[in-house]
Amino acid sequence: MDTLLLMAEALRYPYPNQVDALHKKVSKRNGQLGNDTFANFLKKIHALSLSEQEELFTRTLDLSPLAAPYVGYQIWGESYKRGEFMAELSHEMKKHQIDLDGELPDHLRPILQYISISSSPLPELIEVLEKAIKAMRDSLKKTEKDNPYLLLFDAIRTESKSLQVVE
Repeated sequence: MDTLLLMAEALRYPYPNQVDALHKKVSKRNGQLGNDTFANFLKKIHALSLSEQEELFTRTLDLSPLAAPYVGYQIWGESYKRGEFMAELSHEMKKHQIDLDGELPDHLRPILQYISISSSPLPELIEVLEKAIKAMRDSLKKTEKDNPYLLLFDAIRTESKSLQVVE
């Protein structure tokens, strides 16, 4: 399983044994995550009870989140440009049979799934992805310097740096 897919799974609302399942998937790869920051994120989350994980997730990424995990929102706010971007993403998500699972198409989780399986992701997405993740991280860091999701954002940025715009 691709590392970005594992990170996308880490962006799901916590459920019983989620972190254990992610650890298992990593160990099936002989521990070859290639991203120590993601492993550190899993370690910190694993130390929390399920209810603590749920509270942290909700506070960080859900209901008036500290770090809104929406790429288009981070770049364009609530604008027409974001709407155009989401329309393009929606088309791509349908084409690649990605279940948005109730999220908007510019949510980071389905975007990571899309990037993992698309041979040529939307160039506009690749151009703005790192900047959007940095904005999410910076927003969170202002309010919670020790939030484990900072590690996840760092890990995603590291993985996404290898993406290139295909002309």
